[in-house]
Amino acid sequence: MAEDTETRPASAGAEEREEGEIADDGDGSAAAAAGRVSAHPLENAWTFWFDNPQGKSRAVAWGSTIHPIHTFSTVEDFWSLYNNIHHPSKLNVGADFHCFKDKIEPKWEDPICANGGKWTISCGKGKSDTFWLHTLLALIGEQFDFGDEICGAVVSVRRNQERVAIWTKNAANETAQISIGKQWKEFLDYKDSIGFVDHEDAKRSDKSAKNRYTV
Repeated sequence: MAEDTETRPASAGAEEREEGEIADDGDGSAAAAAGRVSAHPLENAWTFWFDNPQGKSRAVAWGSTIHPIHTFSTVEDFWSLYNNIHHPSKLNVGADFHCFKDKIEPKWEDPICANGGKWTISCGKGKSDTFWLHTLLALIGEQFDFGDEICGAVVSVRRNQERVAIWTKNAANETAQISIGKQWKEFLDYKDSIGFVDHEDAKRSDKSAKNRYTV
């Protein structure tokens, strides 16, 4: 995947933007230039979602602080978005940034997610940027053999670590889950074991949920 991972330079002023905010140069030149280039459509449309960490400190229903940012369906649109929003290392503690297939919400209650689960990789503070980018490229580039089983991915920034997770549709489909977990590790060149947890088990057991699969 080396040829896929080259990043484009972020535009000036990226550090001053609010989390999840997309830059606007004001003159429309970028949009006009993009319109002159033939777009490369993706197999699926995807939506970025942001979970506001400030909202979590208030007594609100879970999921009510998650908001869609933008939906993209071409390679060009993806890079335009990716290079103009904060990367995980720049997000505040408590933030969750999601990229899910269009029409699927990053919530346990979504009918497509309800019977699924997630593979999770953990890393140190400030180390998730590369994992996140490579995960996104594998997802939107349809690199997984069981890509139809994938709902999306999320990067979570916490006080002592950062986590990247892939959400899937059907936890009972062992063949698909094991394949996704093994391929993900290969794409990221990740050597440690990773575990898969059912959403239902996670809801019942909170933080004590046990891995259903491990690769």
